[in-house]
Amino acid sequence: MALRTPKEYVDSLRKLKLNLYLLGEQVDNWVDNPIIRPSLNAIAVTYKLALEPESEDLAATTSIFNKQKINRFNSTFMNVEDLVKKVKMQREMGQRTACCFQRCVGMDAINATFSTTYEIDQKYGTEYHKRFRKWLQYIQENDLCVCGAMTDVKGQRGIAPSAQADKDMFVHIVERKSDGIVIRGAKANITGIVNSHEMLIMPTLTMRAGDEDYAVSCAIPTDSPGITLIYGRQSCDTRKLEGGDIDVGNYNFGGQEALTILDNVFVPWDRVFMCGEIDFSTMLVERFASYHRQSYGGCKAGISDVLIGATSLIAEYNGVRKAPHIKEKIGEMIHLTETIHSCGLACSYEGKKTASGNYLCDVLLANVCKHNVTRFPYELTRLAEDIAGGILVTTPSEKDFRHPVLGKYVDKYLRADPAIPTETRYRMVTLIQAMCFGLTSPSYHTESMHGAGSPQAQKVMIERATDMGMKHSLARSIAGIDKREDPLDQASKGGWKRPADWDTRTWPRKD
Repeated sequence: MALRTPKEYVDSLRKLKLNLYLLGEQVDNWVDNPIIRPSLNAIAVTYKLALEPESEDLAATTSIFNKQKINRFNSTFMNVEDLVKKVKMQREMGQRTACCFQRCVGMDAINATFSTTYEIDQKYGTEYHKRFRKWLQYIQENDLCVCGAMTDVKGQRGIAPSAQADKDMFVHIVERKSDGIVIRGAKANITGIVNSHEMLIMPTLTMRAGDEDYAVSCAIPTDSPGITLIYGRQSCDTRKLEGGDIDVGNYNFGGQEALTILDNVFVPWDRVFMCGEIDFSTMLVERFASYHRQSYGGCKAGISDVLIGATSLIAEYNGVRKAPHIKEKIGEMIHLTETIHSCGLACSYEGKKTASGNYLCDVLLANVCKHNVTRFPYELTRLAEDIAGGILVTTPSEKDFRHPVLGKYVDKYLRADPAIPTETRYRMVTLIQAMCFGLTSPSYHTESMHGAGSPQAQKVMIERATDMGMKHSLARSIAGIDKREDPLDQASKGGWKRPADWDTRTWPRKD
């Protein structure tokens, strides 16, 4: 099998035996559950995109193992062009679904684990990279959907995993056996896991001495014995049970997360990619974080494109689109969106080759990208809500609109421009409502804040990834504290000396 069709993907999920709970009830037919199905549809578009002639260059690529055509979400980034196409693909996916399409975490985890396992093997003579390549080839050949599972529940923040009162607050190894390991704990807010065939587990933070059991990376099927999935609530999610489609806003698509319980789950050795190597936990965490912060330059720009379109249309339906202040606000929304995308592209174009052969985006610029995303979507939604008006939170229900008596009043009094049908305006209002308040996905702005790390995480990495010594040298030279550059002396460069590897530096910087 090279590439699955969307239908083949959906059919394959029916074969999984998930232990899944939603609203306190165990769910058997989760594929057709009206609350869950929109999130499944969003992933189906990632399969569809890879088969469309006009988009397959973005969404499909070739395997490093056998040159077979594969979905880019299961690929390794082997050059700068791959990094760039990743971000452009994510923007198109955001435009097509207006929600989280859930596969980015798995794609980014694949690439971070690929390079990190190689470097662990180089130091310790282990076989993690060989195992990982074998597993990845299996994923590619069967066109499976992989979710990344990094975030632990963490317990009492500020205390090391091994020092927690409850040792299960971080996923850890509870037994090492001749044929594999047994792990226990929980992963929180795991995106897309209900719609995935496999999960790729990673440590959530830097591990120290004493935390060896918590430095674990492995791959397990999502329906493995011992796994329980508790579906996460979303704002107004039960609207999907009411039978209509207007009140839902984005009826076809949505995102999803789940609290993932790992209760003594067995993992065979050929699926274990890190087992106690605490000195490589930082590398794996930071590489994954950089890839995933790069991703936000694509998906959030694409989702913002939909919000901008909806905001412009509601202004038109309200009869105010040509007002100067409306034009200014929509122009600002465009500016913010393109700034996000520009950062995603910039960190891609500045990507560098790792020792394993795949490429890592620029760490500093990836963190700048995500830090902008922790701010700009809040302003984008504020502007959208400003332009749409208070009707966003006071709209009568679709049942009122369809009511044989009430309907005529709703139709009459919710109309603005006489040339625009009330239902058209109504649908655009509920789309904006869904995007701003989180009905069809994890909340656009809350997920932008905490997904791939909160703002402080980016600030730490931005400072760490910056060559402050170089900036100090520049300032001292210009100020005359150190030797100034002589503009007439071709050999003079002032007090700052350009590193020999200036154009090929890779993270972490040794200077």
